Amino acid sequence: MSSIAMNSPAMNQDCTRRTAIKLGGALAIPLFLPGFAGRESNPADALRIGCIGTGRMGRGDMRAIRRRGLDPAVNARIVAVCDVDALRAEAARADCERDYRAKLGGDSAPKVAVFRDFRELLARKDIDGVTISSPDFWHAGHAVAAAKAGKDVYLQKPMTYSVGEGIKLVQAVREAKIILQVGSQQRSDARFRRACELVRNGRVGKLQRIVVSLPPDRGRGVGVATPVPKNLDYDLWLGPTGVKPYAAHRVHPQKGFGRPGWLQIEGYCRGMITGWGSHMNDIAQWGHGTDRDGGVTEISATAKFPDRGLFDVHTKFSSRARYADGVELIQQTGAPAGVRFIGSKGSIFVRRGGIEAEPASILKEKIGDDETQLYVSTDHYRNFLDCMRSRKEPICPVEVGHRSNSLCIITHIAMKLGRKLHWDPSKERFRDDAEANRLLDFERRAPWTL
Repeated sequence: MSSIAMNSPAMNQDCTRRTAIKLGGALAIPLFLPGFAGRESNPADALRIGCIGTGRMGRGDMRAIRRRGLDPAVNARIVAVCDVDALRAEAARADCERDYRAKLGGDSAPKVAVFRDFRELLARKDIDGVTISSPDFWHAGHAVAAAKAGKDVYLQKPMTYSVGEGIKLVQAVREAKIILQVGSQQRSDARFRRACELVRNGRVGKLQRIVVSLPPDRGRGVGVATPVPKNLDYDLWLGPTGVKPYAAHRVHPQKGFGRPGWLQIEGYCRGMITGWGSHMNDIAQWGHGTDRDGGVTEISATAKFPDRGLFDVHTKFSSRARYADGVELIQQTGAPAGVRFIGSKGSIFVRRGGIEAEPASILKEKIGDDETQLYVSTDHYRNFLDCMRSRKEPICPVEVGHRSNSLCIITHIAMKLGRKLHWDPSKERFRDDAEANRLLDFERRAPWTL
């Protein structure tokens, strides 16, 4: 297995105080991840964070890290930002420095370096961790490179674009012994944890069915080619994907930070099945207890792919799947987005901002000390930063992000093929189905191979 091609001379330097480790070897899944020799753990020393991707989601991630890092008990500072769009990178630098000056004073405010190429940011020896908020098709490339550089990672969901990438990222993270937190922040919401604990402890009786509801995509993309803006390194933005003519709806708005068009183009994103599905399917599998090493064994799906110009991801869809224990998983377009657990004695529906049960008395049930109690986090970003210091596993580690995302991806493959598929969760392959297995990964444009 080859590593990401790193042709920058800076990558030939000793780019981290934790030696970069090549991929390969058996995976370990410890609850405690020892840092490499020489890593500081003194709270008096600020954690130094770099941010890769400073657009719509990246700005939110940066604000969250800045705010939590100012807590003396956390003590973290953003010291570098990176974006292929120079205007966005400069706006991120200005926002960070303005915020730090206001809260820390001019003498204590850190200077924030600006990069266009992520490899140069990762080559800095003084950066402890990074946020990665790039387009979906770049997640694996950026995160594997960060792991090899010994940087801890907060990675936006969906974890990777393909199942093959997810397998490689799990391996890279475990070999490098870094902390990786996937941005599935619903795990740090007490309502979702409560729902999953109640289900895991039998309060709805024997679990029979899980229903996941997701919103549809809409709108139309204009694909007329226009000149590439001077502030955008479009070739680097395309990265591992094929060369396509530039169009604003293919990339992101040049004014403001609205929803980017790539979120509705299959070559870059799979649509709502991974966009919202990675959140809700994560909760479905957490409640079912298959979030780390399990998955469905059969799945079928139908979906609409109407002509919407440049936008070609699915709109409405429905899917039926089954786990090895017989529990049925239904995924469908619907509102509000959420997860319903249905058992022999009742049901629980949980969504952002609400939880309800039938009968309502289920929600009053106590979880005993000798029952299953799930990981408690009340703040997803704080959990990441705390784990950077403690070296303990975060609430959404790489294996969990991979399994939740894999469910979304095989659902998308079932949508495209329109027939029942049989999945082997242990081998992470479809059974006797070469056509479906070819869709588990994609060929990358050089030099961005994994």
